[in-house]
Amino acid sequence: MKIAYFDCSSGISGDMCLGALVDAGVPIKKLENELKKILIKGYRFGTEEVKRAGFRATKVDVIQGARGKGQRAKKWKDIEKIISDSSLSNKVKQKGLEIFRRLFEAEAKVHGELFNTVHLHELGAVDCIVDIFGTIIGLEILGVKKVYTSSVNTGSGFIKTEHGTLPIPAPATTELLKGIPLYSAGTDFELTTPTGAVILKELSSSFGALPEMNIERIGIGAGNEDFKDRANVLRIFIGESSALSPQSSASTIIVIETNIDDMNPQIYEYLMERLLKEGALDVFLTQVIMKKGRPGVKLSVLCNSQKKDDLIKIIFTETTTIGLRFYEVQRKTLKRKLHESNTQLGKARFKCSMLENKIIRTTPEYDDCKRLAKKLKKPLLDVIERISYKKPG
Repeated sequence: MKIAYFDCSSGISGDMCLGALVDAGVPIKKLENELKKILIKGYRFGTEEVKRAGFRATKVDVIQGARGKGQRAKKWKDIEKIISDSSLSNKVKQKGLEIFRRLFEAEAKVHGELFNTVHLHELGAVDCIVDIFGTIIGLEILGVKKVYTSSVNTGSGFIKTEHGTLPIPAPATTELLKGIPLYSAGTDFELTTPTGAVILKELSSSFGALPEMNIERIGIGAGNEDFKDRANVLRIFIGESSALSPQSSASTIIVIETNIDDMNPQIYEYLMERLLKEGALDVFLTQVIMKKGRPGVKLSVLCNSQKKDDLIKIIFTETTTIGLRFYEVQRKTLKRKLHESNTQLGKARFKCSMLENKIIRTTPEYDDCKRLAKKLKKPLLDVIERISYKKPG
Protein backbone atom coordinates (compact mmCIF):
# COMPACT_ATOMS: atom_id res chain seq x y z
CA MET A 1 0.00 0.00 0.00
CA LYS A 2 1.33 3.44 -0.94
CA ILE A 3 1.71 5.65 2.12
CA ALA A 4 3.07 9.12 2.91
CA TYR A 5 4.89 10.27 6.02
CA PHE A 6 4.91 13.98 6.90
CA ASP A 7 8.04 15.08 8.77
CA CYS A 8 6.90 18.22 10.59
CA SER A 9 10.19 19.00 12.35
CA SER A 10 9.79 22.59 11.12
CA GLY A 11 6.01 22.68 11.31
CA ILE A 12 3.56 22.64 8.43
CA SER A 13 1.57 25.13 6.35
CA GLY A 14 -0.57 24.84 3.24
CA ASP A 15 2.09 26.19 0.88
CA MET A 16 4.72 23.87 2.41
CA CYS A 17 2.42 20.93 1.60
CA LEU A 18 2.08 22.05 -2.02
CA GLY A 19 5.83 22.58 -2.33
CA ALA A 20 6.64 19.14 -0.91
CA LEU A 21 4.12 17.37 -3.16
CA VAL A 22 5.36 19.15 -6.30
CA ASP A 23 8.92 18.35 -5.26
CA ALA A 24 7.89 14.69 -4.83
CA GLY A 25 6.76 14.54 -8.45
CA VAL A 26 3.26 15.98 -8.72
CA PRO A 27 3.23 17.81 -12.10
CA ILE A 28 2.31 21.44 -11.46
CA LYS A 29 0.31 21.60 -14.71
CA LYS A 30 -1.73 18.56 -13.75
CA LEU A 31 -2.38 20.08 -10.34
CA GLU A 32 -3.45 23.36 -11.93
CA ASN A 33 -5.82 21.56 -14.32
CA GLU A 34 -7.47 19.64 -11.49
CA LEU A 35 -7.88 22.80 -9.42
CA LYS A 36 -9.61 24.49 -12.36
CA LYS A 37 -12.56 22.22 -11.57
CA ILE A 38 -13.17 24.53 -8.59
CA LEU A 39 -14.92 27.71 -9.73
CA ILE A 40 -12.53 30.23 -8.20
CA LYS A 41 -10.37 32.69 -10.09
CA GLY A 42 -7.86 35.41 -9.44
CA TYR A 43 -4.83 33.33 -8.55
CA ARG A 44 -1.83 31.61 -10.09
CA PHE A 45 1.02 29.44 -8.88
CA GLY A 46 4.52 30.70 -8.33
CA THR A 47 7.04 27.84 -8.22
CA GLU A 48 10.78 28.05 -7.65
CA GLU A 49 13.69 26.11 -6.23
CA VAL A 50 15.09 27.76 -3.11
CA LYS A 51 17.52 27.00 -0.30
CA ARG A 52 16.70 26.75 3.37
CA ALA A 53 19.73 26.68 5.72
CA GLY A 54 21.84 25.57 2.75
CA PHE A 55 19.54 22.76 1.54
CA ARG A 56 17.42 22.85 -1.62
CA ALA A 57 13.63 22.80 -1.48
CA THR A 58 10.66 23.69 -3.66
CA LYS A 59 8.66 26.81 -2.85
CA VAL A 60 5.09 27.00 -4.16
CA ASP A 61 3.09 30.18 -3.59
CA VAL A 62 -0.54 30.94 -4.36
CA ILE A 63 -0.25 34.39 -5.89
CA GLN A 64 -3.48 36.34 -5.94
CA GLY A 65 -4.48 39.26 -8.12
CA ALA A 66 -6.86 41.98 -7.05
CA ARG A 67 -9.84 39.74 -7.77
CA GLY A 68 -8.57 36.96 -5.53
CA LYS A 69 -7.61 39.24 -2.67
CA GLY A 70 -11.16 40.53 -2.49
CA GLN A 71 -12.41 37.05 -1.54
CA ARG A 72 -11.03 36.88 1.99
CA ALA A 73 -13.98 36.76 4.41
CA LYS A 74 -15.95 33.59 3.66
CA LYS A 75 -18.56 31.78 5.73
CA TRP A 76 -19.26 28.06 5.76
CA LYS A 77 -22.19 28.36 3.33
CA ASP A 78 -19.91 30.14 0.82
CA ILE A 79 -17.19 27.50 0.99
CA GLU A 80 -19.72 24.67 0.91
CA LYS A 81 -21.30 26.08 -2.26
CA ILE A 82 -17.92 26.52 -3.96
CA ILE A 83 -16.99 22.90 -3.23
CA SER A 84 -20.43 21.48 -4.13
CA ASP A 85 -20.52 23.40 -7.42
CA SER A 86 -17.09 22.13 -8.46
CA SER A 87 -16.60 19.24 -10.90
CA LEU A 88 -14.19 17.43 -8.59
CA SER A 89 -14.81 13.75 -7.82
CA ASN A 90 -17.23 13.03 -4.99
CA LYS A 91 -14.40 11.51 -2.96
CA VAL A 92 -12.27 14.66 -3.18
CA LYS A 93 -15.29 16.89 -2.52
CA GLN A 94 -16.22 14.94 0.59
CA LYS A 95 -12.70 15.02 2.00
CA GLY A 96 -12.48 18.77 1.36
CA LEU A 97 -15.82 19.39 3.06
CA GLU A 98 -14.67 17.41 6.11
CA ILE A 99 -11.48 19.45 6.36
CA PHE A 100 -13.26 22.80 6.02
CA ARG A 101 -15.99 21.78 8.46
CA ARG A 102 -13.35 21.02 11.10
CA LEU A 103 -11.62 24.34 10.32
CA PHE A 104 -14.85 26.32 10.77
CA GLU A 105 -15.67 24.44 13.98
CA ALA A 106 -12.28 25.43 15.42
CA GLU A 107 -12.63 29.05 14.34
CA ALA A 108 -16.15 29.26 15.80
CA LYS A 109 -15.03 27.81 19.13
CA VAL A 110 -12.01 30.07 19.67
CA HIS A 111 -13.86 33.22 18.60
CA GLY A 112 -17.06 32.40 20.48
CA GLU A 113 -19.19 32.61 17.35
CA LEU A 114 -21.78 30.37 15.73
CA PHE A 115 -20.63 27.85 13.13
CA ASN A 116 -22.76 29.40 10.39
CA THR A 117 -21.67 32.98 11.07
CA VAL A 118 -17.94 32.69 11.73
CA HIS A 119 -15.52 33.80 9.00
CA LEU A 120 -12.11 32.48 8.06
CA HIS A 121 -10.58 35.27 10.11
CA GLU A 122 -6.87 35.09 9.33
CA LEU A 123 -7.20 32.93 6.24
CA GLY A 124 -7.86 34.07 2.69
CA ALA A 125 -10.62 32.01 1.06
CA VAL A 126 -8.80 31.49 -2.25
CA ASP A 127 -5.39 30.45 -0.95
CA CYS A 128 -6.98 28.28 1.75
CA ILE A 129 -9.10 26.41 -0.83
CA VAL A 130 -6.12 25.98 -3.15
CA ASP A 131 -3.80 24.79 -0.37
CA ILE A 132 -6.27 22.24 1.00
CA PHE A 133 -7.55 20.85 -2.29
CA GLY A 134 -4.09 21.01 -3.83
CA THR A 135 -2.86 18.75 -1.01
CA ILE A 136 -5.77 16.30 -1.37
CA ILE A 137 -5.36 16.14 -5.15
CA GLY A 138 -1.55 15.93 -4.96
CA LEU A 139 -1.71 12.91 -2.65
CA GLU A 140 -4.26 11.29 -4.96
CA ILE A 141 -2.02 11.86 -8.01
CA LEU A 142 0.83 10.11 -6.17
CA GLY A 143 -1.46 7.19 -5.31
CA VAL A 144 -1.19 7.67 -1.54
CA LYS A 145 -3.75 5.65 0.43
CA LYS A 146 -2.76 6.56 4.00
CA VAL A 147 -0.90 9.41 5.67
CA TYR A 148 1.22 9.23 8.82
CA THR A 149 2.84 12.15 10.60
CA SER A 150 5.62 12.93 13.05
CA SER A 151 5.17 14.97 16.20
CA VAL A 152 4.50 18.57 15.19
CA ASN A 153 6.81 21.52 15.86
CA THR A 154 4.58 24.54 16.47
CA GLY A 155 7.24 27.22 16.88
CA SER A 156 6.99 29.76 19.68
CA GLY A 157 6.72 33.46 20.43
CA PHE A 158 3.89 35.74 19.34
CA ILE A 159 2.05 36.61 16.15
CA LYS A 160 0.20 39.79 15.20
CA THR A 161 -3.39 39.28 14.03
CA GLU A 162 -6.48 41.41 13.44
CA HIS A 163 -7.42 40.51 17.02
CA GLY A 164 -4.13 41.74 18.44
CA THR A 165 -0.94 39.94 19.44
CA LEU A 166 -1.47 36.24 20.20
CA PRO A 167 0.84 33.52 21.52
CA ILE A 168 2.09 30.75 19.23
CA PRO A 169 0.54 28.32 18.52
CA ALA A 170 -2.43 30.52 17.64
CA PRO A 171 -5.81 29.65 19.26
CA ALA A 172 -7.32 28.03 16.14
CA THR A 173 -4.14 26.03 15.53
CA THR A 174 -4.12 24.82 19.14
CA GLU A 175 -7.77 23.77 18.92
CA LEU A 176 -7.10 21.81 15.73
CA LEU A 177 -4.02 20.09 17.15
CA LYS A 178 -5.71 18.75 20.29
CA GLY A 179 -4.78 15.11 20.77
CA ILE A 180 -1.72 15.37 18.48
CA PRO A 181 1.82 15.17 19.94
CA LEU A 182 3.33 18.68 19.83
CA TYR A 183 6.57 20.39 20.81
CA SER A 184 8.37 23.68 20.29
CA ALA A 185 12.03 23.67 19.31
CA GLY A 186 12.38 27.28 20.41
CA THR A 187 12.16 28.96 17.00
CA ASP A 188 10.58 32.37 17.57
CA PHE A 189 8.19 32.04 14.64
CA GLU A 190 4.82 30.52 13.73
CA LEU A 191 5.88 27.21 12.18
CA THR A 192 2.45 25.53 12.09
CA THR A 193 -0.52 27.40 10.65
CA PRO A 194 -4.24 26.62 10.99
CA THR A 195 -4.33 25.36 7.39
CA GLY A 196 -1.41 23.02 8.00
CA ALA A 197 -2.93 21.87 11.29
CA VAL A 198 -6.34 21.02 9.80
CA ILE A 199 -4.74 19.12 6.92
CA LEU A 200 -2.89 16.93 9.42
CA LYS A 201 -5.92 16.50 11.66
CA GLU A 202 -8.12 15.13 8.89
CA LEU A 203 -5.64 13.27 6.69
CA SER A 204 -3.31 11.58 9.20
CA SER A 205 -4.06 8.07 10.45
CA SER A 206 -1.57 8.26 13.32
CA PHE A 207 1.32 10.30 14.72
CA GLY A 208 4.75 9.17 15.79
CA ALA A 209 7.97 7.68 14.47
CA LEU A 210 8.71 7.02 10.81
CA PRO A 211 6.81 3.85 9.84
CA GLU A 212 8.57 0.89 8.27
CA MET A 213 8.37 1.63 4.57
CA ASN A 214 10.30 1.42 1.32
CA ILE A 215 10.84 5.08 0.43
CA GLU A 216 10.43 5.80 -3.27
CA ARG A 217 10.27 9.60 -3.31
CA ILE A 218 11.09 12.45 -0.96
CA GLY A 219 9.42 15.82 -1.42
CA ILE A 220 10.82 18.91 0.31
CA GLY A 221 8.59 21.97 0.58
CA ALA A 222 10.01 25.29 1.73
CA GLY A 223 8.51 27.61 4.32
CA ASN A 224 8.65 31.38 3.92
CA GLU A 225 11.51 32.09 6.32
CA ASP A 226 15.13 30.97 5.91
CA PHE A 227 16.41 30.26 9.42
CA LYS A 228 20.16 29.99 9.85
CA ASP A 229 20.09 27.23 12.46
CA ARG A 230 17.54 24.87 10.88
CA ALA A 231 16.10 24.02 7.48
CA ASN A 232 12.60 25.48 7.42
CA VAL A 233 11.08 22.72 5.31
CA LEU A 234 8.37 20.09 5.32
CA ARG A 235 9.57 16.68 4.15
CA ILE A 236 7.12 14.14 2.74
CA PHE A 237 8.30 10.55 2.30
CA ILE A 238 6.34 8.55 -0.28
CA GLY A 239 6.62 4.78 -0.56
CA GLU A 240 5.25 1.32 0.03
CA SER A 241 4.34 0.25 3.54
CA SER A 242 6.04 -2.76 5.10
CA ALA A 243 4.37 -6.12 4.60
CA LEU A 244 4.40 -6.49 8.37
CA SER A 245 1.67 -3.95 8.96
CA PRO A 246 -0.98 -1.96 7.11
CA GLN A 247 -0.14 1.00 9.32
CA SER A 248 3.51 0.84 10.27
CA SER A 249 6.05 -1.51 11.77
CA ALA A 250 5.89 0.43 15.02
CA SER A 251 2.85 2.67 15.10
CA THR A 252 2.41 4.81 18.20
CA ILE A 253 -0.72 4.37 20.31
CA ILE A 254 -1.80 5.47 23.78
CA VAL A 255 -2.43 3.17 26.74
CA ILE A 256 -4.80 4.54 29.42
CA GLU A 257 -4.94 2.66 32.73
CA THR A 258 -6.62 2.95 36.10
CA ASN A 259 -7.07 0.64 39.11
CA ILE A 260 -10.57 0.37 40.60
CA ASP A 261 -11.62 -1.43 43.79
CA ASP A 262 -14.93 0.19 44.73
CA MET A 263 -17.26 -0.13 41.73
CA ASN A 264 -20.23 -2.38 40.98
CA PRO A 265 -18.81 -4.94 38.48
CA GLN A 266 -22.04 -4.82 36.45
CA ILE A 267 -20.94 -1.39 35.17
CA TYR A 268 -17.87 -2.73 33.34
CA GLU A 269 -19.87 -4.19 30.45
CA TYR A 270 -21.57 -0.85 29.77
CA LEU A 271 -18.27 1.02 30.18
CA MET A 272 -16.46 -1.21 27.70
CA GLU A 273 -19.25 -0.81 25.14
CA ARG A 274 -19.07 3.00 25.44
CA LEU A 275 -15.29 3.13 25.12
CA LEU A 276 -15.24 0.89 22.05
CA LYS A 277 -18.08 2.85 20.44
CA GLU A 278 -16.16 6.11 20.98
CA GLY A 279 -13.08 4.84 19.18
CA ALA A 280 -11.00 2.75 21.59
CA LEU A 281 -8.87 0.18 19.75
CA ASP A 282 -9.23 -2.31 22.60
CA VAL A 283 -10.50 -2.42 26.19
CA PHE A 284 -9.65 -5.12 28.72
CA LEU A 285 -9.81 -5.82 32.45
CA THR A 286 -7.17 -7.44 34.67
CA GLN A 287 -7.68 -8.74 38.20
CA VAL A 288 -5.16 -7.12 40.58
CA ILE A 289 -4.44 -7.03 44.30
CA MET A 290 -4.25 -3.43 45.51
CA LYS A 291 -2.93 -1.87 48.72
CA LYS A 292 -4.02 -3.41 52.03
CA GLY A 293 -4.72 -6.66 50.15
CA ARG A 294 -7.90 -5.37 48.50
CA PRO A 295 -8.89 -7.16 45.24
CA GLY A 296 -9.42 -4.78 42.35
CA VAL A 297 -9.62 -4.42 38.58
CA LYS A 298 -7.12 -2.72 36.29
CA LEU A 299 -8.93 -1.08 33.36
CA SER A 300 -6.73 -0.80 30.23
CA VAL A 301 -7.75 1.15 27.12
CA LEU A 302 -5.78 1.31 23.86
CA CYS A 303 -6.42 4.23 21.52
CA ASN A 304 -4.96 6.62 18.97
CA SER A 305 -3.71 9.93 20.34
CA GLN A 306 -6.65 11.86 18.86
CA LYS A 307 -9.13 9.86 20.99
CA LYS A 308 -7.24 10.09 24.29
CA ASP A 309 -9.04 13.09 25.82
CA ASP A 310 -12.53 11.88 24.85
CA LEU A 311 -11.92 8.43 26.32
CA ILE A 312 -10.40 9.81 29.53
CA LYS A 313 -13.54 11.91 30.00
CA ILE A 314 -15.71 8.79 29.66
CA ILE A 315 -13.60 6.92 32.23
CA PHE A 316 -13.89 9.75 34.75
CA THR A 317 -17.65 10.12 34.27
CA GLU A 318 -18.59 6.41 34.04
CA THR A 319 -16.36 4.92 36.79
CA THR A 320 -15.51 5.63 40.41
CA THR A 321 -11.83 6.31 39.72
CA ILE A 322 -10.32 9.64 40.77
CA GLY A 323 -7.07 9.25 38.85
CA LEU A 324 -5.54 7.45 35.89
CA ARG A 325 -2.29 7.20 33.94
CA PHE A 326 -1.50 7.17 30.22
CA TYR A 327 1.59 6.66 28.13
CA GLU A 328 2.72 6.03 24.56
CA VAL A 329 3.66 2.56 23.33
CA GLN A 330 4.78 1.13 20.00
CA ARG A 331 2.95 -1.78 18.40
CA LYS A 332 3.16 -4.02 15.35
CA THR A 333 0.14 -5.54 13.62
CA LEU A 334 -0.30 -8.02 10.81
CA LYS A 335 -2.32 -7.09 7.75
CA ARG A 336 -5.90 -8.23 8.22
CA LYS A 337 -8.71 -8.68 5.73
CA LEU A 338 -12.26 -9.98 6.14
CA HIS A 339 -13.19 -12.66 3.57
CA GLU A 340 -16.49 -14.51 3.18
CA SER A 341 -16.13 -18.24 2.58
CA ASN A 342 -18.50 -21.05 1.60
CA THR A 343 -17.89 -23.60 4.35
CA GLN A 344 -19.35 -27.07 4.90
CA LEU A 345 -21.77 -25.49 7.38
CA GLY A 346 -22.73 -22.46 5.29
CA LYS A 347 -21.39 -19.01 4.47
CA ALA A 348 -19.24 -17.36 7.10
CA ARG A 349 -16.75 -14.51 7.31
CA PHE A 350 -13.14 -15.13 8.29
CA LYS A 351 -10.54 -12.72 9.57
CA CYS A 352 -7.41 -13.47 7.52
CA SER A 353 -4.06 -12.37 8.98
CA MET A 354 -1.20 -11.97 6.51
CA LEU A 355 2.58 -11.77 6.65
CA GLU A 356 4.46 -10.74 3.49
CA ASN A 357 1.14 -10.95 1.61
CA LYS A 358 0.59 -14.59 2.59
CA ILE A 359 -2.29 -15.74 4.80
CA ILE A 360 -0.80 -17.29 7.93
CA ARG A 361 -3.92 -17.50 10.11
CA THR A 362 -7.70 -17.53 9.65
CA THR A 363 -10.27 -17.01 12.38
CA PRO A 364 -14.05 -17.35 11.87
CA GLU A 365 -16.15 -14.40 12.94
CA TYR A 366 -17.88 -15.16 16.21
CA ASP A 367 -21.24 -13.65 15.18
CA ASP A 368 -21.35 -15.82 12.04
CA CYS A 369 -20.54 -18.94 14.09
CA LYS A 370 -23.33 -18.07 16.52
CA ARG A 371 -25.76 -17.55 13.62
CA LEU A 372 -24.90 -20.94 12.11
CA ALA A 373 -25.16 -22.68 15.49
CA LYS A 374 -28.71 -21.37 15.94
CA LYS A 375 -29.68 -22.14 12.35
CA LEU A 376 -28.31 -25.72 12.42
CA LYS A 377 -29.25 -26.30 16.08
CA LYS A 378 -25.72 -27.39 16.85
CA PRO A 379 -23.50 -26.52 19.83
CA LEU A 380 -21.55 -23.34 19.20
CA LEU A 381 -18.31 -25.09 20.22
CA ASP A 382 -18.85 -27.76 17.54
CA VAL A 383 -19.47 -25.11 14.87
CA ILE A 384 -16.30 -23.21 15.78
CA GLU A 385 -14.24 -26.44 15.69
CA ARG A 386 -15.69 -27.75 12.40
CA ILE A 387 -15.88 -24.58 10.35
CA SER A 388 -12.88 -24.03 8.07
CA TYR A 389 -11.78 -21.38 5.60
CA LYS A 390 -11.81 -22.14 1.88
CA LYS A 391 -9.67 -19.95 -0.33
CA PRO A 392 -11.77 -18.23 -3.07
CA GLY A 393 -11.38 -19.70 -6.55
